[in-house]
Amino acid sequence: MTFKTEADSGVADRDEWSYAPTVGVGPLRFGMIVDEVVKAAQVLGQAQVSDYARDHAIFSPTWKIEVRREAAPSLPAVTAYVSQAVGLFCIAADAVHGPQVGYDGISLVGRDLSELESDVIAHAEAVDGHFRYTPEGHVGPNDPGVVMRGQLVGQVLRSRPLFMVTRDGANTEWDSMPSEEYRHGQSTT
Repeated sequence: MTFKTEADSGVADRDEWSYAPTVGVGPLRFGMIVDEVVKAAQVLGQAQVSDYARDHAIFSPTWKIEVRREAAPSLPAVTAYVSQAVGLFCIAADAVHGPQVGYDGISLVGRDLSELESDVIAHAEAVDGHFRYTPEGHVGPNDPGVVMRGQLVGQVLRSRPLFMVTRDGANTEWDSMPSEEYRHGQSTT
């Protein structure tokens, strides 16, 4: 699959991962347990597992798995969240180091958010489809399993998509979002 990309994104040699709603992203499948996520993530790099503090008592114990590219001591390329009750429920692709993931031919990772907005709107108009905005004003596909976040890279706010399914005790994917993923706009360069 060929994705629309930016020449000035500052990212080269991204792996390309596919997204299937309610199924998973790349080698990661929703519902996997921690050991399965670690094994599947080896195609990208080294995984580090840590306990994730529960902000709400309704959620079962959760682990955060940060996957870093082997040759780069940097921010995680992918962060996966695994709940004891439902397994893997959230996959975040870093704007700089993460694999490229497309949605209907539009690349979602590491894009200047204003340019991504133009592409998503143009695509929706071309196919007589829809798109949606997050409360922060980030546009993305009209898919409840894709939540667009912003990540400040230098002076540009770039896209950091979350691919999700509903976790235990939540009503929607948005309610399922790990609390640390609400943080956005932090510089990574």
